Amino acid sequence: MPTAVIRVIVDAAGVLTPAQYDAGIGRLTARGLEVIASTGAHLAECRREIEIIADDLDHGRSAADYAALCEASFGLSAELGVTTFISRGTDEDALGVLTRFGLAGDVTRTDDGDEELVTVTLARADSRKVPESRLHTALEAALNCKVHLNYT
Repeated sequence: MPTAVIRVIVDAAGVLTPAQYDAGIGRLTARGLEVIASTGAHLAECRREIEIIADDLDHGRSAADYAALCEASFGLSAELGVTTFISRGTDEDALGVLTRFGLAGDVTRTDDGDEELVTVTLARADSRKVPESRLHTALEAALNCKVHLNYT
């Protein structure tokens, strides 16, 4: 399952004291969340943003669920920022890209000694759902290798 980095603005106006901010971070980590955030001693004046590393996005919790946990932990309205995904170059990462485009397919790898090639096989009907160049670019970025799209 793909690992997401969910950015959440937890204190847009900068009203929390450093101690309140640290306490909110503590409540999130006590729930078992992996949080990346500066300490209360190094807060920005406003638009205080944290990052939550999530392995279960789309498989149990949504980004909005994480924003709700932030609201409960900080006692303020939270605003979702950009969500990105960490890629490890695995077949699972390729399948995650396909899923996000609403596609399903098969992934095979070949290695000729000099270069790794990933072939993604999709149904011909799916070729009309997403521009090929967009899909190809997303797959190459996720896999960091040459990708060939094959339609059956």
